[in-house]
Amino acid sequence: MKESEMIFGTRAVIEAVQAGKEVDKILMRRDLQNDLSRELFNIVKDTHIPIQRVPQEKLDRLTRKNHQGVIAFISAVTYQTLEDIVPFLYEEGKNPFIVLLDGITDVRNFGAIARTCECAGTDALVIPARNSVSVNADAVKTSAGALLTLPVCKENSITDAIKFLKDCGYKVIAATEKATAEYTQADYSTPTAIVMGGEDMGISMDNLRICDEMVKIPIAGTIASLNVSAAAAVLMYEVVRQRKL
Repeated sequence: MKESEMIFGTRAVIEAVQAGKEVDKILMRRDLQNDLSRELFNIVKDTHIPIQRVPQEKLDRLTRKNHQGVIAFISAVTYQTLEDIVPFLYEEGKNPFIVLLDGITDVRNFGAIARTCECAGTDALVIPARNSVSVNADAVKTSAGALLTLPVCKENSITDAIKFLKDCGYKVIAATEKATAEYTQADYSTPTAIVMGGEDMGISMDNLRICDEMVKIPIAGTIASLNVSAAAAVLMYEVVRQRKL
């Protein structure tokens, strides 16, 4: 993480949030308790910005500057919301296709997925505000610049995003090894959202339960699963294939 992508000091972070800068997350020293830190908490509580309590040593490793116990990470893009994107897509007369990422933390996978999303004509990529990758310079580079053009929505939770999309008429399909149906058996001809999970835990059970369908990619070799970015590409281009028939 480059220092140019961070803001140091409690007052500077407060001013950045108040100015509407796209802040991905804030790290705060674990034992920091003062008027300014409380003011920061009050300002952030109505936003999607997560605050993580961390040891002093972690902050010191990130920068040698006087961080005063607070560091904010700035996003490389302006995030959008599903509430804005979904009506716009319908108004444009599109047959929407959205990809949601549940628990993806590897920036290279994120960038690769975003690149495929852009190439496949996906309308938006959705990430949660917490426990997730974010759009930083490394992600933009890995995506070959796709993250600068592809709409990225940051939502409070993937669970809420799934429920919202279902209410808006989307079929939400989970890619998971727990499925019995193969990915080619699903119908992607209507407004569709695909959920991809992290390689360690996969899609959470809470989210699997509320998806409309579950599909899997057949594996013929001895390795149990594909890399998540490769799996996402397979599913996205099945959507492209079916919609061209």
